[in-house]
Amino acid sequence: MYKSTYDVIIIGGSYSGLSAAMALGRSLRSVLILDGGNPCNWQTPHSHNFITQDGEQPHRIAQKAKEQVLSYKNVDFLEDYALLGKKTAAGFEILTEACKTFRSRKLLFATGIKDIMPDIEGFAECWGISAIHCPYCHGYEFKSEKTAILANGEQAFHMAGLVRNLTNNLSILTQGKPDFNDEQVSKLHKNEIRIIETPAVSLAHENGQLETLRFEDGSFLELKALYAALPFEQHSNIPEKLGCTLTESGHIEVDHFQKTSVPGIYACGDNTSRMRSVAYAVAAGNVAGAMINHELTLEDF
Repeated sequence: MYKSTYDVIIIGGSYSGLSAAMALGRSLRSVLILDGGNPCNWQTPHSHNFITQDGEQPHRIAQKAKEQVLSYKNVDFLEDYALLGKKTAAGFEILTEACKTFRSRKLLFATGIKDIMPDIEGFAECWGISAIHCPYCHGYEFKSEKTAILANGEQAFHMAGLVRNLTNNLSILTQGKPDFNDEQVSKLHKNEIRIIETPAVSLAHENGQLETLRFEDGSFLELKALYAALPFEQHSNIPEKLGCTLTESGHIEVDHFQKTSVPGIYACGDNTSRMRSVAYAVAAGNVAGAMINHELTLEDF
């Protein structure tokens, strides 16, 4: 049976939200986790670069975390979407898709982001499998393989330096005129990194595993991995509607304690940082949970 009022409502019940809930649950805070069951890495087969969990399936990590968090009886988990939020005299109020209303003293948004897929046939089916975002999360598995980077300018140049350490068969797909200065072009050529201007239009794959990439002019490129720097949008617009400041990159602005610009509202995980990894999400959630508990303690003590 769910209560109507909690110390903290956490919107988003994946790695970051669950990590915060554990810190709060162990501090005897009443917590409600609202989660729509749609994690951004749902089709990623394995999670890496997370000590003790290297190579584990992401959903198994989340499942085990949820089981452990819900062993604290003061933590509730409801599969539902948060639709609206408003400030109240006592804190905050959240209305869900199932027309349920909950109130809390503090809010934590661990809602993640929504990647905007490029107009390349087959890309979405490969995203998180062989079309990837992070060399730390996925790069080792594609070491020495034929690899490309779908980006331009500073993003592409930065990624090229990281990926070149993993493979010497590397191309940059700029999808049009390259945006590099002379020094960058010189370094790319020195490291035998090809720059391809012709737009890519489709990916041939087998169950998300890349085979070839086809260009607008009909030519092909054999590939095993494609790094991509995708645009994104916030998964939830509630933080912005409540007045939370967004950064130039589109993330929720937070301080070192995961506090947003609105008193009483915190955020953690992918919605606040370019560091998109399970390990980072767990760490940020742990900090957020501890800081929320600290703030509640100061108010009550």
